Amino acid sequence: MRMPEPYRIKMVEPIRLLAREERERKLNEAGLNVFSLKAEDVFIDLLTDSGTNAMSDNQWAGLMLGDESYAGCKNFYHLQDTAQGIFGYKYIVPTHQGRGAENLLFSILVKPGQYVLGNVHFDTTEAHITLKGGKPVNLVIDEAYDTSTYHPFKGNIDLQKLENFIKEHGTDSIAFMLITVTCNTVGGQPVSMENIKQVSEICRRYGIRVFIDAARFAENAYFIKTREEGYQDKSIPEIVREMFSYADGFTFSAKKDALVNIGGMIGIKDDEELYMRLRELVIVYEGFPTYGGLAGRDLEAMSRGLREVLSFDYLQSRISQVQYLGQLLSEAGIPIQTPVGGHAVFVDAGKMLPHLPWDSFPGVALTAELYLEGGVRAVEIGSLLMGRQAPTELVRLTIPRRVYTDNHMAYVAECLSNINKRRDQVRGVKITYEPPVLRHFLARFEWA
Repeated sequence: MRMPEPYRIKMVEPIRLLAREERERKLNEAGLNVFSLKAEDVFIDLLTDSGTNAMSDNQWAGLMLGDESYAGCKNFYHLQDTAQGIFGYKYIVPTHQGRGAENLLFSILVKPGQYVLGNVHFDTTEAHITLKGGKPVNLVIDEAYDTSTYHPFKGNIDLQKLENFIKEHGTDSIAFMLITVTCNTVGGQPVSMENIKQVSEICRRYGIRVFIDAARFAENAYFIKTREEGYQDKSIPEIVREMFSYADGFTFSAKKDALVNIGGMIGIKDDEELYMRLRELVIVYEGFPTYGGLAGRDLEAMSRGLREVLSFDYLQSRISQVQYLGQLLSEAGIPIQTPVGGHAVFVDAGKMLPHLPWDSFPGVALTAELYLEGGVRAVEIGSLLMGRQAPTELVRLTIPRRVYTDNHMAYVAECLSNINKRRDQVRGVKITYEPPVLRHFLARFEWA
């Protein structure tokens, strides 16, 4: 029997479904790019799980205890104590969100021409690496790109690829290794503990520092507990502590697994010199080191969310809802990335719309159709986002935490099923405007 959500609903927010004709007008005004839609014109918003969480009563209570002192607010010390206890790291630097953390860390560690290794870097991570003059390198296992094949840890780094790259390019050309948990771009797929450990051992042998993109660290720990041999009897906090023991530091978007609407941080295990340089930079780009661009109330909500996310009951409920949507789509004959990941269901738009070539952007076309069909907003993870022909053309249905019910998931599945029945009629799109960096956010299209 599937367990119900481990919470009760205290407050609701009305949403409305615009008429079909109105949705068509809104989408055309947005240049067929769902990022440009007003949120009030969206019925069910699955664009992202970043900052779209519903906070708990405990977190809301924490907002009232915000200490808005410019320097040394008590909420920073609450956050620092919480983060040190969870991750086992000595130094904590708050930032306004994950991008702020990437900007600070990469500014120090990436020299022009150096490589930053990873399983698959996400869009903003890749942009920050590139803007610093670095070169992002993806070393995920090949199974990650085969959406129909089961592998319990499709976010794993290919150890042979890693060894070969280091030997071919030399350690001086490599800035650091960044392991993204879970690996968003290939479907929110987890990384196994054994893989994290082996990657760390290889990098330490060559003197390469290891960092973790920790946005969804708790969801990754849940998959380790439920899928990896030897971890079934370990608690989520125990698994998290071991995961981070193999790294030198982390970047963190608190807008995911800290269950808040804004926030981020950098964690450094024990490198005091790096920590002091980060403190200097955080003043320039984010604010004083004890607030990092955040209000004291936001620091308090983050601290409380970090403790809440370690609940196995919460994680089981959250991930089972994602799996429920995946099950409905599979039963409707819609190709998805399998197994379903932690924060989203990824529809394989390339397989669903095989008549559309990659440069007709099947993922963008499907997001437009989904909004027209039912007012649902999703996001393309394919050749538009990657800026080149991608190995997979995916559409991410990203589920905010503690926001929607299973009835909403059933509605989304029905909308996609309706599109699938007329999939041969779905048209491709072509770009009419694109910015040079992170083009998917602002690009405009017309029907091909």
